[in-house]
Amino acid sequence: MHMSTRIAGVLTGLALALGGAAFAAPAAHADVTACINQVERELQGGEAPDSVRMACYVGLTGDHAQCVSGLTAAAVTNGTAESACRVAPD
Repeated sequence: MHMSTRIAGVLTGLALALGGAAFAAPAAHADVTACINQVERELQGGEAPDSVRMACYVGLTGDHAQCVSGLTAAAVTNGTAESACRVAPD
């Protein structure tokens, strides 16, 4: 009986943890998407390369300078990089 109670507790905790991650993930994705969309507007319909996606992800973590640096290295203008990285952590 003690073992089944422990298993039930672990499963409940796991379900709660995974449920919380599912709620948090869409918000994080939306922030990266906003950053990528800002860059794609400059590309005028072109799809952002992986280097842009990675730089936007870095911006999501709050490292604005590294985000801008990554985007400008990917041939994004400085103005667009600044604005795209600004929306990433929102």
